[in-house]
Amino acid sequence: MASLSMAPVNIFKSGADEEKAETARLSSFVGAIAIGDLVKSTLGPKGMDKILLSGGKSGTVTVTNDGATILKAIGVDNPAAKVLVDMSKVQDDEVGDGTTSVTVLAAELLREAELLIARKIHPQTIISGWRKATQTAREALREAAADHSNDPARFQEDLLNIARTTLSSKLLTHHKDHFSQLAVDAVMRLKGSGNLEAIHVIKKLGGSLTDSYLDEGFLLDKKIGVNQPKRLENAKILIANTGMDTDKIKIFGSRVRVDSTAKVAEIELAEKEKMKEKVERILKHGINCFINRQLIYNYPEQLFAQAGVMAIEHADFAGVERLALVTGGEITSTFEHPEMVKLGHCKLIEEVMIGEDTLIHFSGVAMGEACTVVLRGATQQILDEAERSLHDALCVLAQTVKEPRTVYGGGCSEMLMAKAVTDLANRTPGKEAVAMESFAKALRMLPTIIADNAGYDSADLVAQLRAAHQENKTTSGLNMSEGAVGDMVELGITESFQVKRQMLLSASEAAEMILRVDNIIKAAPRKRVPDHHPC
Repeated sequence: MASLSMAPVNIFKSGADEEKAETARLSSFVGAIAIGDLVKSTLGPKGMDKILLSGGKSGTVTVTNDGATILKAIGVDNPAAKVLVDMSKVQDDEVGDGTTSVTVLAAELLREAELLIARKIHPQTIISGWRKATQTAREALREAAADHSNDPARFQEDLLNIARTTLSSKLLTHHKDHFSQLAVDAVMRLKGSGNLEAIHVIKKLGGSLTDSYLDEGFLLDKKIGVNQPKRLENAKILIANTGMDTDKIKIFGSRVRVDSTAKVAEIELAEKEKMKEKVERILKHGINCFINRQLIYNYPEQLFAQAGVMAIEHADFAGVERLALVTGGEITSTFEHPEMVKLGHCKLIEEVMIGEDTLIHFSGVAMGEACTVVLRGATQQILDEAERSLHDALCVLAQTVKEPRTVYGGGCSEMLMAKAVTDLANRTPGKEAVAMESFAKALRMLPTIIADNAGYDSADLVAQLRAAHQENKTTSGLNMSEGAVGDMVELGITESFQVKRQMLLSASEAAEMILRVDNIIKAAPRKRVPDHHPC
């Protein structure tokens, strides 16, 4: 009987799987470290790009070095790897940049944890040491942060430096002065609101990246209807999402019997009258521009032309939503009560040419901060990556306008935090000190990887940088143009405090969560049951 009770009891359904203790932990570490190794070659100003080839017939090609874009595109099966992928998405949504740094830092923390567990240090001891280390690193970062929001000229320079630093690791690095000025001008137009919806990005093939420009207004990539005014001053705009195609018989799934074709003509005439009434109801709003999300067929278009109203059809949903936002109007679907409808307003609507395409330009819109960035480039892949790079810069700048504190980049902030954590470890008795030392080592890995990616001797450079920080040269960082230790103040390598803080907290929380795992239970896959009763 005793031997029977010692036999392992399987409590799971057949097909379910369980990984225990060391196996589960090893599986988590391996998955997370593999994700970190995948993206770490893209880190820093000399990081490399990845080509992502989607499945299916189209086989879309994406060329990028944006950590969040790479991790979104790959399908991962490992649970710990999924945690890091989700964390990079949160970093992208929260602050827009630092997606690669946060993934690499979390992976390096877990790499250190693997060594500590091999030395028989309990995961809870490691977590306790890491928490104290995170708190100390955060305080060191807060003390190092500078706030120049009271001095407009210096703050403007800070914003330009942050934009340049953000773009220096992207495709736009060779034109970073042009694009950083463009991004700062766009964000400064928002007057502190941080509403990036007001900045519209349009991509047009042709020309080169330096032909990209900021247009102070709103551009809609659509055409104005036939025989309608192509230029309109003091426009009153009705933005709608309604069907304007009922001039054709649409009686699906039913049969209409008629004695002659004259009866069909009568039905068509009734449909036309219905459409005419709808157009008349729209014109009662006292508008001179009608923009619809859906198609506008020939007959209503003709009626609008006779009334001298500009009609624009098939403005996609994102275009209509943004247009309603910037012109101060509301999207309407019914037209019985004109007094309840809020119209959009702008001073001038006209057609403009960009490359070989005609677009509609709205200037003097109700929302003064609205603007459009027109990106030009040789291939669609270049345009897509330029848009992602610019989006990162705009997000970081919008965050900096709200939280104006800045810190220095080039591995300077990481070394500062690592020094503070090492000092704490030297004062701490017990095994927690070993965990703190491992946290500092993981932080020092970021400048190491940046130097490795640039092809320099990382061991020598990081040793020099560490020595500089020990001598209290707290603004020292890596100058990747020359492969030497330089002063970040002189080089203008500045980063947002918010991005760095979010990176530190997200990485330590994710690593801690994965480290706590000691069991992975996989549910049994659903069995396919044959359908005996097909409908």
